[in-house]
Amino acid sequence: MCGIVGIVARNEVKQDIYDALTILQHRGQDAAGMVTSDGRHCYLRKDNGLVKDVFQGQHMQRLQGNVGIGQCRYPTAGSTSSAEAQPLYVNSPYGIALAHNGNLTNTEELMSDLFAEDLRHINTNSDSEVLLNVLANELGMLHAIDPSPTEMFKAVGAVHQRCRGAYAVVAMVIGSGVLGFRDPYGIRPLVYGSREAENGTEYMLASESVALDILGYTRIGDVAPGEAIFISNDGEIFRRQCAANPRLVPCIFEHVYFARPDSIIDDISVYKSRLRMGEHLARKILSQYSQQDHDIDVVIPIPDTGRTAALPLAHELGAKYREGFVKNRYIGRTFIMPGQKQRRDSVRQKLNAIDLEFKDKNVLLVDDSIVRGTTITQIIQLAREAGARKVYMASAAPALRYQNVYGIDMPARDEFVAHQRTEAEVAKMIGADWLVYQSIGDLKKSCHEGNPHVDDFECSAFDGRYVTVDIGPDYLAKISAARSDASKLQQELSFLIDTNVLDLHNH
Repeated sequence: MCGIVGIVARNEVKQDIYDALTILQHRGQDAAGMVTSDGRHCYLRKDNGLVKDVFQGQHMQRLQGNVGIGQCRYPTAGSTSSAEAQPLYVNSPYGIALAHNGNLTNTEELMSDLFAEDLRHINTNSDSEVLLNVLANELGMLHAIDPSPTEMFKAVGAVHQRCRGAYAVVAMVIGSGVLGFRDPYGIRPLVYGSREAENGTEYMLASESVALDILGYTRIGDVAPGEAIFISNDGEIFRRQCAANPRLVPCIFEHVYFARPDSIIDDISVYKSRLRMGEHLARKILSQYSQQDHDIDVVIPIPDTGRTAALPLAHELGAKYREGFVKNRYIGRTFIMPGQKQRRDSVRQKLNAIDLEFKDKNVLLVDDSIVRGTTITQIIQLAREAGARKVYMASAAPALRYQNVYGIDMPARDEFVAHQRTEAEVAKMIGADWLVYQSIGDLKKSCHEGNPHVDDFECSAFDGRYVTVDIGPDYLAKISAARSDASKLQQELSFLIDTNVLDLHNH
């Protein structure tokens, strides 16, 4: 999962891209990068780390130009190499920089084709570099001295034919402008907007509408599935549908966890969808325990993404809503931390319980989802240590049982706490007195109500149904091995050895 942004402005764009990436920092804390252009030259800065750490004063001074793209990233393959930080760049045929959110599912096939048929070489293991080279090759095949919007769109159409999986892309063609496009299912989000400057209209593409809002851009709409948008250096905007049979099937996990609540994705308010999740979850609890029968004294959210669902849930149950945990905001999101030990060690640094909200009470904790169970087990223990009589657990999402292959680094299936376990078994495993999950049907309703024109939602992490229909057991086994904590630890050790950070001969 990553945050991407592209801007064509009338003045220098570096500060706006920096601000946009800071706003989108929740989408990736592993690496950040930006490339800008003055029409003749491009200027690149990228590295591992948070946005504020990657871009220092001396870097910002060099990032000249009124056109640029940027990305903040966390890796789906677990790589710690700064070489895979984005944007990525190739100088043939025109000089193209690209930032990508998502994951290609036919990367190996494309790598082979690029090497054998297109005579292009890939320097990293990044599927984004593969996507960049596919786009560059298709543009090169047109033999255009200065590619027109029509030629850009033709190249994107060829990308759709060759690439499978999820991709929301911003690309800068040096000297021409910024190109944005989305896969034919619209799995990953991409929105665009405009603002008026003294000397003309400026345009911006971003992963979430909140980045547009805060920078003063008016949201025009979402880039449609299969659609491409080209914004020329002169500030002209062009749009075209480039896929044969597009369908809008966005990833529902954006609404569950990843997106900020103040964003609008595919015309759906993330905030309102989470409110509805809480309402549906309350009705499910009341179907098992009536308002008179349940003994819940207080509903307490696990900050931050559990809050929005917890408020209407408490109201529907007729129970008090209280803030029982104080969060240290300088600890990263545990879902996207790379190792089990790092996730475990961060919990007590991240949250502290307010004892008076727990003491001698039956507490219902509400979270957006339960993945490995490591974090929630410790949080339930914190609640008990604070004096709770009973601790119940409600998840605004269904049980996670399958890998996500479209850009979310979910673990191997046997690392999910719900893998081959019933609801009661998971409750026992995490130490809850009882546990209730949202149903998939209610989760879809919570989002669909915001936009009935959505064809369906990508829910493979919950139901194992992959919208691109090219995902089989062999592919899942391969990514399961690559995403296990043991595999990631080995990759990190290899990186430290390769970069001489760790010398095994002296340890």
